[in-house]
Amino acid sequence: MKSYRAFLGWWIGGLIAFGITHSFHVPLVIDAVPGGILDHQAASTAAEVNRIQADWEAAGLLGQARTAMLTDLVFIVIYSFGAWLGGLWFRRNGQGVVRVLGNVIVWAAVFFLLSDLGETILQLKELLAGKGSNSYAAIHSTLQPVKQVAWVISFVGIVICIIADWLSRKRA
Repeated sequence: MKSYRAFLGWWIGGLIAFGITHSFHVPLVIDAVPGGILDHQAASTAAEVNRIQADWEAAGLLGQARTAMLTDLVFIVIYSFGAWLGGLWFRRNGQGVVRVLGNVIVWAAVFFLLSDLGETILQLKELLAGKGSNSYAAIHSTLQPVKQVAWVISFVGIVICIIADWLSRKRA
């Protein structure tokens, strides 16, 4: 049970960190950049990154963008670790589909960690350099959908496993 509590603590901590980092992302949504940080993540060329960063600079938001990306790094690590612990727990302690889903969650957490860290680090490097990079933009725009799918799989998988685990304990 101790490892279950550790998983829940890290995973819920990751969700709280997501809420906090999201609050830093909200001001980056402006008329010129309606998708905010998501537009920066999806920007596949240096020219588009430069346009977004220039729009944020004109709005006085470059510091906000740096803070948002730095808090994103913290969220990524906390959430990924929690999801990974959860996947391990369900893989080890679950029955049938829950055990299989636990294994899927483990891998989704790893893919989320690697893809989102890679994406965010490259974005932060562009932001700190004050200019976009075609190679970085190509990579982070490719990593964006990978991390999104991995996050959804890990999140939904954990919710399903928690519910299935709760229902099986209730019946017992």
